[in-house]
Amino acid sequence: MTKFLLAVHVLAAIIAIGPVTVAASMFPAAVRRAVASPAGPATVRTLHRICRVYAVIAVVVPASGFATAKSLHVLGSAWLITSIALTALAAVVLGGLVLPLQEATLDALDAPAGPPESADRTSRQLALYTGVFNLLWATVTVLMIIRPGSTTGA
Repeated sequence: MTKFLLAVHVLAAIIAIGPVTVAASMFPAAVRRAVASPAGPATVRTLHRICRVYAVIAVVVPASGFATAKSLHVLGSAWLITSIALTALAAVVLGGLVLPLQEATLDALDAPAGPPESADRTSRQLALYTGVFNLLWATVTVLMIIRPGSTTGA
């Protein structure tokens, strides 16, 4: 059962977190292009939808991670507790900063008067928050691979 749980956890991380990190990373540049293009924010809307949908699906990652950790009897390990804290922080950054700022940006792009001049500043903020989100997930991934105290010898 442990191998199954671990497989679900890893697959969920790849399938759910990957698209969020890529779409969120592409969003700021897409905003800058949407401001400069008469084509409008269709790409920006699609990237935001990807971020929203896959953020919800990504709940499987920590859920399967807890089940895997319990099965492996490592719930009290420092590396795991650190990973849990970083995952929670990544969720806060995504849900509390990235997604709301994306929504506000879309609202501004859809405004009858056109996008405000602050779109460039907003895209820089989004790039910063997305970078923090991606860095948090990269750190969690490294911790999951290295696992200090692991008996695998890695």
